[in-house]
Amino acid sequence: MIETGARGDRASAPARAAAALAAEPIPPPLPSRVTIREVGPRDGLQAEAPLPIEARVRLLDALSGCGLGKIEAVSFVSPRAVPAMAGVAEVWAAASRAPGVAYSALVPNRRGAEAAAEAGGFASLQAFLAASDGYNRRNLGKTVEESVADVAEVLEVGRDAGIPVEVSISSAFGDPVEGEVPPSRVVGLASRLTDLGAAGVSLGDTTGLATPTRVWEMAVAFADRLPGLALNLHFHDTRGTAMANALAALEVGVTELDASVGGLGGSPFAPGAGGNLATEDLVAMLEDMGVATGVDLGRLLSAARLAEELVGHPVPGRLLRAGPRTS
Repeated sequence: MIETGARGDRASAPARAAAALAAEPIPPPLPSRVTIREVGPRDGLQAEAPLPIEARVRLLDALSGCGLGKIEAVSFVSPRAVPAMAGVAEVWAAASRAPGVAYSALVPNRRGAEAAAEAGGFASLQAFLAASDGYNRRNLGKTVEESVADVAEVLEVGRDAGIPVEVSISSAFGDPVEGEVPPSRVVGLASRLTDLGAAGVSLGDTTGLATPTRVWEMAVAFADRLPGLALNLHFHDTRGTAMANALAALEVGVTELDASVGGLGGSPFAPGAGGNLATEDLVAMLEDMGVATGVDLGRLLSAARLAEELVGHPVPGRLLRAGPRTS
């Protein structure tokens, strides 16, 4: 809506609009290259009906051939808590690991970290906790403080094994149980984790509560207090804002984003968590904007079709339906 006062203002509005359109556009500065961490084999499948080992290996291998720099491959969690992740050792042992791909494993505690270290082949481990007690209790059955102690043990295992450990902070933009989560709380928690030895932090928008202005505010807060921290952002498309949030993140200097093939995923412990940002949708947008990803979009779309075939229902990703730009 354009607010106007006198009739002359209304008459000049079309002229001002025409002048703006005729002016040379000044796009916001964006990074020349962005790293996408593919989380489909783990986050994408964790809320689905359990798939056979062979099917999970097929998807992981297909994604390994797409040029993705990072893939969150498996999760060493209890199969009782997340049945879709059962058989993790078998999946990882059977996977064809592509050179140049940094594979990571999600681990909830010391036991999971030790199992991942014993399995070998991971460039990093991913510990996790929430930014607030409400969702942390629902997801992990513990307070945030109790989970910080668990993360400290994972970091110890990582140090002993020579494997960097990054930490995912879920509900960073809002807690589905408690509501608002101030950026200062998230930054403070991240600061504690880096002091303990975390190599990087990923901020999860667990139920899609983030908007671009909230992303800007969070990223600026991190840049001010933790300027050297490797920051990854993980958006869910529950409310249709994931792509806008990804672009907002790039506008303030973030250069690593999570995405999931086909848009699969969502936390089984958060009502209305929705799907992840679809990797193929994100790659298509970034490459068209001149932001390099290193990803082969054709192969990625083939992997998305495979994901749809394996889960047995349409995936949320839009590019798979509409097709890529042809000119």
